[in-house]
Amino acid sequence: MSLKIVYKICCGIDVHKTFVVACVATTNSQGVTTYDSHRFSTYTKGLKELLQWLLARNCKDVCMESTGKYWIPVYNVLEDRCKIVLAHPKYVKAIRGKKTDKKDAKWIADLFKHDLVAGSFMPPADIRQLRDLMRYRCKLTNFQSSEKNRLQNCLTVSNIQLGNVVSDTFGKSAQAILDKLLENPLDTSFDLEPLTFRSLKKKIPQLRDAIDGYITPEQAGKLKIIKQHFENLVARKAELEELISALAVPYQQEIDVILTAPGIKNPFTAIGIISEIGVNMEAFPSAKHLCSWAGLTPINNESAGKKKSVRVSKAGCYIKPLLVQCANAVVTSQKHPEIRNRYLRIKRRRGHKKAIIAIARMLLTALYHMLKNGENYNAQLYWKSDVIPVEREITPEQAIIMAKAQGYKIKSAVS
Repeated sequence: MSLKIVYKICCGIDVHKTFVVACVATTNSQGVTTYDSHRFSTYTKGLKELLQWLLARNCKDVCMESTGKYWIPVYNVLEDRCKIVLAHPKYVKAIRGKKTDKKDAKWIADLFKHDLVAGSFMPPADIRQLRDLMRYRCKLTNFQSSEKNRLQNCLTVSNIQLGNVVSDTFGKSAQAILDKLLENPLDTSFDLEPLTFRSLKKKIPQLRDAIDGYITPEQAGKLKIIKQHFENLVARKAELEELISALAVPYQQEIDVILTAPGIKNPFTAIGIISEIGVNMEAFPSAKHLCSWAGLTPINNESAGKKKSVRVSKAGCYIKPLLVQCANAVVTSQKHPEIRNRYLRIKRRRGHKKAIIAIARMLLTALYHMLKNGENYNAQLYWKSDVIPVEREITPEQAIIMAKAQGYKIKSAVS
């Protein structure tokens, strides 16, 4: 029994840094497939020639692998005139020992003509631009955290124990004291009164002991560089956030809807969610598909009736940490008992990490329906689901299953 040919005319593209290899597979009415391959440059002129080459062969269905960032210019040129399926390289990898660039393109075309390639989710161009900026903002935030850690390490090496007295080493008072120290690292007898603010004025004796250290000239120079770099990162991040805010204006309605969800108070958190999943939920058949795409569901790894792993997948490397942060925030609050109670039930049986992933999935499921229906978060839906109907009847076996699900151990009845 032969596989059904879904695409009579299609193209497989093997993408590289300086060139791409395209192979058009054309299947006639007798089921015989002929192949036409050609190599094109990745310069804009070469990609436009690729587009004309495809249109001349009446090929509108294209499949290519997502190799690094090299696929993006190809996708941008072909997007308006062709229907593109972007595939993860592991799903279209050719057999070892039979790999050349032309054979790779032909293999992709063969898989695609039978509709055996799972395409990646690709949001519209404006969402992709927003995603790129938000991921860069995430990188800048990580850089800031790294510089904070380096500054704290320098202070520890110099035995400056500001972190033991102040809650934030980068707060107003701590930074003022540090600037004064760096003016003359050998002089620690300056007046702390004008450099402290609010409650820290009561801790001047502790601050005096905390700054009694020794900063070498080398560490002082390093501290100045770290502070300048950190301040530069803060300024650049502020400029980037202005650009992001301007780009996110068309999605203000969806942002307002997301901000009603538990644990999401920062507009940039809402923008980050939109940049990853988009605003059109029709791209995902159900909330379960979205959660699977985000890496919040267990992977399937079963053989001979034995499950080898139930870990969540590695997908969603940007959306998953964001949702986990929101989940960690909401489970510590008493404002949403429907979420906190569920977290505590799962934590009692499975531990904190699995419970947090379950809450993150719960939040993403809620966001899916909120964006799809254009409705704000409704906690009443969860409260109603937790209430057991008065007239419902269950068998003893079902009662035992429910008790086990709540973490109870079943003991045999004593005669």
